[in-house]
Amino acid sequence: MSAPRQAPFLGETTWARRFETPLREFLRTETGSAAVLLAATLAALVWANVDLPSYEGLWRTSLSVRLGDAGISQDLRHWVNNGLMTLFFLVVGLEARREFDMGELRDRRRLVLPVAAGVGGMLVPIAIYLALNAGEPSAHGWGAAMSTDTAFAMGVLALVASRFPARARTYILTVTVVDDLVALCVIAIFYSERVRVPALLAAIAIFAAMLLLKYRARVRNGLMVAGFGVAAWAALQASGVEPVVIGLAMGLLTYASPATRGDLERASDLFRLFREQPTAELARSASAGVAKAVSPNHRLQQLYHPWTSYVIVPLFALANAGIAIDGGFVARALTSPVTLGIMAAYIAGKPAGIVGATWLVTRLSRGRVRPPVGWAAIAGGGTIAGIGFTVSLLIATLAFDGERLEEAKFGILAAALCASVITWVISRVTAGLPAALRARVLYGTAESIVDLAFPVDPDRDHLRGPLEAPVTVVEYGDFECPYCGLAEPVVRELLAGHGDVRYVWRHLPLHDVHPSAQLAAEASEAAALQGAFWEMHDALLEHQGRLLLPHLVGYAESIGLDLDRFRRDLKEHSGAARIAEDVDSADLSGVSGTPTFFVNGRRHHGAYDIATLSAAVRAARARAALVS
Repeated sequence: MSAPRQAPFLGETTWARRFETPLREFLRTETGSAAVLLAATLAALVWANVDLPSYEGLWRTSLSVRLGDAGISQDLRHWVNNGLMTLFFLVVGLEARREFDMGELRDRRRLVLPVAAGVGGMLVPIAIYLALNAGEPSAHGWGAAMSTDTAFAMGVLALVASRFPARARTYILTVTVVDDLVALCVIAIFYSERVRVPALLAAIAIFAAMLLLKYRARVRNGLMVAGFGVAAWAALQASGVEPVVIGLAMGLLTYASPATRGDLERASDLFRLFREQPTAELARSASAGVAKAVSPNHRLQQLYHPWTSYVIVPLFALANAGIAIDGGFVARALTSPVTLGIMAAYIAGKPAGIVGATWLVTRLSRGRVRPPVGWAAIAGGGTIAGIGFTVSLLIATLAFDGERLEEAKFGILAAALCASVITWVISRVTAGLPAALRARVLYGTAESIVDLAFPVDPDRDHLRGPLEAPVTVVEYGDFECPYCGLAEPVVRELLAGHGDVRYVWRHLPLHDVHPSAQLAAEASEAAALQGAFWEMHDALLEHQGRLLLPHLVGYAESIGLDLDRFRRDLKEHSGAARIAEDVDSADLSGVSGTPTFFVNGRRHHGAYDIATLSAAVRAARARAALVS
């Protein structure tokens, strides 16, 4: 271990570069798209109340697609509901698979809680709806009272409860993924038309053929897979089964994984070849290499998520949310068991089911399984789950028609408004609690998933700050990486502003893009052998463009090292084994780029400007105090 000596700070420059992850992008996109969805809903209501015949006339316009004697003919509303919405459920499936592969659910022990909460958040609303519609023909519409609109709910949660921790949104997102999976099964089983077995068998055969080509023959052509998907969709449409389920199935089968260093290095090599000889063939190879470094799940989310958030779901709202509202209609709706059942199911049943199921699992496990956040955050997540817009409207159009459909739509819209207001109230009440109590009810006492494969070892790692600090920030860095240089003043400001934070530097020299990075890392380790790691560390990051051997010797001389010993250690590669250990730990921790930060063992996703890192440190400090 090198002595944790404090070298002079270099400056105060901060930097706000974004380092995005699928979940961060998902939450931010939903926040923005919530406004677009709300605008589309209001537009549908205004249009329907100003000129209902033109509204209904447009969406009942027939559109046919034919190939020879075969074809599909349906109105525009159905093309939106069971055509375009297939892409929406593809994105839902992609996000569910991402959570299994890379998110909270990669620890399979944590699966039981969100599954129980998701199921509880559906069974209780269904029971309430059926109780209010017992003996009525409208009882058949129970499916319209159970499902949360993931996109709308996440967007509104970020708007009305911004003080909730990010892990609260992650937990509720996981719960609603379970919700969506069950809802699609309900649609396929209970709300499909009379099933035509030959067409259904054809759809299954097409899907099976796609799986064989994709996983056994290793065919990865995206257009081919899309073609099989369209064929399976058409077969399901002909069978009477709601075809949107094909989107969910394809999303669930698309794996997610972080980019590996090996793939990134191959992509760099291919690009270097193209840079040296810019031909069309090498351009295609470089493009394919870069694409291969990113998992199919991430590529498809990047491609389809903006379209579903900003075009397809708002278009769905425009096509389905329009109802003519007047005094007589409101009076009738407020006494209708359909409207009352849906409102009670979402406003009371959703939070009761989610909170109750979470509490029950925690109690039955005697605390071994606990929610990742506090109970105020769970309650707020439960109330926001009362926004049951997209899938609820979809099921309502399948279960009802005429006046009952209008009453169901009114109940869905009213429940969404009430759920938003109640969640805002919970957020404001929580914000007024004393600091210690607020931290407990927001963050809870469950231990975090530890992403850092090798825990910090004070006898080995290079440490800066108090040895016994409750918060540890680990950075995997590269002395030639310009982003590490830009992040360094932020780290210094973080240490200066928090007296209970310790900082660890671990090496990850990116040989393929930074040819001097390995030599610079070995120079820092040679300095560490003389007790001056941090002085050399600071000098290297201050002069990132001058990392050749003469420069390194000059830095060693300026900080007072024994130059003969320094040169000998560099020549003998004395620090190479230590650097290799850091690189191995980075690989096992899923790190492929620099800088990458971990806060108390949990990977930091998002920006690494001073405000964002300080917020992560405060959250880690609060959690450390709660679980200690």
